[in-house]
Amino acid sequence: MSAPLAARLPGLTPILLILPSFLLAAFIIAYPVWDLLTVASHQVNRFGQLRDFTGLVNLQSVLADPLFLDSLWRTLIWTAAVVAGTVLVSVPVALILNTEFYGRGLARVIVMLPWSVSLTMMAIVWRWALNGESGLLNLTLQDLGLIDQKVVWLASAATAFPIQILIGILVSIPFTVTIFLGGLSSIPSDIYEAASTDGASSWQRFRTLTLPLMRPFINMAVVLNIIYVFNSFPIIWVLTGGGPSDSTQILVTYLYKLAFTLGKMGEAASISLIMFAILLVFTLIYLRMAMKGERDG
Repeated sequence: MSAPLAARLPGLTPILLILPSFLLAAFIIAYPVWDLLTVASHQVNRFGQLRDFTGLVNLQSVLADPLFLDSLWRTLIWTAAVVAGTVLVSVPVALILNTEFYGRGLARVIVMLPWSVSLTMMAIVWRWALNGESGLLNLTLQDLGLIDQKVVWLASAATAFPIQILIGILVSIPFTVTIFLGGLSSIPSDIYEAASTDGASSWQRFRTLTLPLMRPFINMAVVLNIIYVFNSFPIIWVLTGGGPSDSTQILVTYLYKLAFTLGKMGEAASISLIMFAILLVFTLIYLRMAMKGERDG
């Protein structure tokens, strides 16, 4: 009787073990992409029924729309600003929460608490707070004497988009701080004691010890936040719906508007494929950089 295939070819054993999970993951990813390709290449009515094959017509229509290019550029700004701001704020917050002080447990709970609240509910609360007539922000600023008349914060892109970026940073901090706290807790305290004995200052310990050892966790936070923020929908949609006059529109809200307001399902599917391609390219670049960093290390 012949030996099992795995016994005759030992190198196949790891492949056979991960093959079921790989096939399942491939199906979960491939089926929606195939469905998007089908919708993007056909005429589709408002009820999602496929009509005539149109090839690249929907994609060409999207690329020719100036609003698409504006939304793409604004999405890149939105993603870069929120992710960069989140990381810059989360690093010192995590460092503080990682030190011993009275009430640290309560401070951690307060920082993490917003993570348990629905992002849509958070956006609704902020929309109420930013109301031009009775919003809490205007009332607070007037009481402090910082403004003498009420500001309609969400009526202009000059104020609405920066505020949306700030809110995006605030709601992303709890998740990012959690990742950084996990990284900081894995760093042995002995190396800090040795560095202190050698006369290293707090900044030198942070620059030469903490930052290099935290790099994998920072990279993880950056990648996950980019994917999350790039596809983030509730903040922009709830606060302004992409307005005023499409001045805060990003790709995901533009896609939603095309699909469910204008009924252009084929063009919306084309935008979904573009977004998928952008994130795929970014992920591949990141993986290549990470593998190169491991080889160099």
